[in-house]
Amino acid sequence: MSVSTHDVTLLEDPVAQQLLAAPVLARFAYTWSDGTPRVVPMWFHWDGRYVVVASPPGAPKLKVLGERPDVAVTIDTDGWPYRVLSIRGRAEMEMLDDVAPEYAAAAERYFGEEQGRAWVGQLRGRPMCRIRVVPEWVNVLDFETRLPSALTL
Repeated sequence: MSVSTHDVTLLEDPVAQQLLAAPVLARFAYTWSDGTPRVVPMWFHWDGRYVVVASPPGAPKLKVLGERPDVAVTIDTDGWPYRVLSIRGRAEMEMLDDVAPEYAAAAERYFGEEQGRAWVGQLRGRPMCRIRVVPEWVNVLDFETRLPSALTL
């Protein structure tokens, strides 16, 4: 089966699945109110449909995502051969009265179960914003069979 280069079904690709499960940071990109790009490293959780990140309610990005919901997320490795998952989509925000469950799951993935639960425990009862990235465009590079277009002949 041939998959379009930017088809969201690429999220099912083994390289994409490996990156979505890895304890590496996502780079979350959005556009500030003056039109300039911003990129922030963030923990993330893949729920099988959305890339979910969470943020304190006073975070600057929340001021603009309501009006500028188009975002990009990159999840990648730093060792050769590089693996890169790029996602473009729309951010959907939801204010919560407590820690987002996806943030708690990410904490355990990054820190391990015990330390992750301890980290989340100190945040309990504080409001948090859940940001779901709805994938609309996906690309996977593995630098073995799939290279950036500038390197292909």
